[in-house]
Amino acid sequence: MATSNPAFSNSPAFSQSATKAIQWTQEPSAEQLDELYARSSATPDQMDRMTYENTIQKTVLAFVVLLATAAVGWFIPALMIPAAIVGFVLALVNIFKKKPSPALVLAYSAAQGLFVGGISGIFEVEYPGIVTQAVLGTFAVVAVVLVLFANGKIRASKRATKIFLVAMVGYALFSLINMGLILFGVTDSAFGLRSDPSPLFGIPWGVLIGVFVILLASYSLVLDFDAVKTGVERGAPAIYGWTAAFGIMVTVIWLYLEILRLLAILRGGE
Repeated sequence: MATSNPAFSNSPAFSQSATKAIQWTQEPSAEQLDELYARSSATPDQMDRMTYENTIQKTVLAFVVLLATAAVGWFIPALMIPAAIVGFVLALVNIFKKKPSPALVLAYSAAQGLFVGGISGIFEVEYPGIVTQAVLGTFAVVAVVLVLFANGKIRASKRATKIFLVAMVGYALFSLINMGLILFGVTDSAFGLRSDPSPLFGIPWGVLIGVFVILLASYSLVLDFDAVKTGVERGAPAIYGWTAAFGIMVTVIWLYLEILRLLAILRGGE
């Protein structure tokens, strides 16, 4: 069947000449029918549709950029604060932009890399070996969630997502209050309320909060993977693989920072 859609212009299934196409609008011979059915169908990539493969490629590229700039931030921690501000602005732009922009997603990756590299270097000086532990912990959580999701053991549900959203709002308010207490000198602890020495059931508050937030980030990963699955199954345009890459990157960075902070608290950070 002929088509004027340019997405199919390079597909072998639609590469017949104009003369041959005209001939087929009439009665095709048995030989022509055999040739038609022998041809392979166009793949999602050929139709510029979102696939797991091209989404993974975009995600890996974004993380390569992040790691490259993280190396710079590690050696120049002074870039950490301006990079955090730029990263926050770019995150908002990417969230509200109707059509994803590869350049903006990669720019966000670069800014976040400078921030993550800078803060990681500072933590490493205070707690030697903590960055390696945090990286391994992050990989472990992502791997476990991915394997469980791929095997259908965990899925996003409406009820769980509602609970997640309520918990996220609560955590956001707590984080704002905690940041305010630190900035205005109400507490001299580096982690604010997270460093409260009074334990609950013998477990420090900072550890309980850290574990709780890591669980939130883990469910956020489930939502990210579910979004990728939905996009692929519905045949979303390939450009939206960048949206998936951006979402996964935001979650993994959040997860890494929370694990880094939890490890510091476990080491007696105040």
